[in-house]
Amino acid sequence: MSKNFVCVFIIFFGFLNSSVAQSSVAHEVGGFFGSSFMKSDYGQRNDNSSSYGNAGFAIGLVHYINFSSKSMSSAYFKEHFKVRSELSFNKTTLNHFGKWAENGNSIGKQQLRAMEGKSSILNLGAQLEYFPFSRIHDFEYTIGGISPYVSLGIQYNFYSANSSSTMGELGTSKTTFPKYLVPSDGHLYGFSSESSSTWSVVSGIGARYKLTALSDLMIEARLQYFGSDWVDGLNPNKEIYTENKYNDWQVWMTFGYIFYLD
Repeated sequence: MSKNFVCVFIIFFGFLNSSVAQSSVAHEVGGFFGSSFMKSDYGQRNDNSSSYGNAGFAIGLVHYINFSSKSMSSAYFKEHFKVRSELSFNKTTLNHFGKWAENGNSIGKQQLRAMEGKSSILNLGAQLEYFPFSRIHDFEYTIGGISPYVSLGIQYNFYSANSSSTMGELGTSKTTFPKYLVPSDGHLYGFSSESSSTWSVVSGIGARYKLTALSDLMIEARLQYFGSDWVDGLNPNKEIYTENKYNDWQVWMTFGYIFYLD
């Protein structure tokens, strides 16, 4: 399935780029880096130490289709929207935080503190960016200008998750917290070390700063919600452990540089 998706994605964007290459659009390329904060089954919900403790790094390459740059049209869509395609990667080391893992030496707390997860994710997708406060043409000619935007898109994700414990191999009552020993979602346990793929929806808010006539700086905060709850390697049985309500998701905080090719 994943191979078919990649083929369709490449063919689609290849066709799109070849089509727009002959039209009145311009191209932008760039890169970004920053941090990703995974909200997963590691840690405690609404706990700040879980949010900041389970942080990883993120990098990516981006390509934009700019409908305004070469166009003399004042059409609203051309002057306020760009299409962004992206290849990005993020990696996070995950641990349990919060009251259920800290402040005590019961066997359960020791098991939680001893658990560690690693999640590596390769993301491939596209999104539509909307610049509501200024025309793209006007921003391009305003050195030092700032142009906020919001975005919405979809990605396909190839992830590799690993679950381990310093107490020994997971899967026994001596090393594993009880809720993760219960079969879940077709898996023998509520934990897994696997490589697989899924989809995600991304939504963000950011801003561009006009650095030079042909370059911008970018800052962005983005939410990514996955179609799977195994991206972090943990997924307690939802029918029994009803607190496990949502799939894995993460927040990106990134900075980038964009260069105008045309």
